[in-house]
Amino acid sequence: MFFVSALQAQETFTFTAIPDQDETRLQERFGKVADYLEKELGVEVNYIPVKSYAAAISAFRNNQVQLAWFGGLSGVRARLLVPGSKALAQGYEDQFFKTYLIANAKTGFSASKAFPEDIAGSSFTFGSKGSTSGRLMPEFYIREHLNAAPKDAFKRVGFSGDHSRTISLVQSGAYEVGAVNYKVWERELAEGKIDTSKVEVIWSTPEYPDYQWSIRGDVDKRFGAGFQQKVQTALLNIEQPELLKAFPRQSFVEAENSFYQPIEDTARKIGLLD
Repeated sequence: MFFVSALQAQETFTFTAIPDQDETRLQERFGKVADYLEKELGVEVNYIPVKSYAAAISAFRNNQVQLAWFGGLSGVRARLLVPGSKALAQGYEDQFFKTYLIANAKTGFSASKAFPEDIAGSSFTFGSKGSTSGRLMPEFYIREHLNAAPKDAFKRVGFSGDHSRTISLVQSGAYEVGAVNYKVWERELAEGKIDTSKVEVIWSTPEYPDYQWSIRGDVDKRFGAGFQQKVQTALLNIEQPELLKAFPRQSFVEAENSFYQPIEDTARKIGLLD
């Protein structure tokens, strides 16, 4: 019995996150989270970066990581692949997430409460192919309002890979219109990284559930009874201003798998889930 406990004590609890922003920013954010969780959980905690949304899901599926900061769609995909896995916590703002459609100023498109149907025929960039805010939800509304798949609605369609890159591509004119996570837009705007004489928000989606922390269902077997609950409590108790600002979120609140059923339903409807 002592031998098993000693092995458990040596286990490293590992987590990752979808690469929705530049790597330097993610390393800074999740390095702080790793330090916090290590103190709260009493085990060694390690953050490992990944290069793509698919890689984050694969690492979760293969038990290379036990916890992940996913977007709505990537979380749904990961939990479907790992029976018993659970959504533990989401940012307060993730209950009411939005995608912005942004346009280069030279297009002449302007802000509107109604979906901007005149973007049909433009060049358009999504974020990552696996992104909820950068692909799933904007594609849903494009199909709904333009009655066409993106490849038929636009003269050229791209996938930038992350939200910061989407902003840069539309601001530079490489693409006329793009879809971006509203939190990334607002943060980069506040940091002075966006030239609003060159790019602006022209439409916002209705709200939907998005980012969340998801955990494998077998962590109690590996790290001891009650470990999953301990992780959830630690995440919900994040109060340090520097940690919250790094996300940025005002707080974390409890999440459940059922909260993301609308994301799963939407993904199935437009063919992003079998």
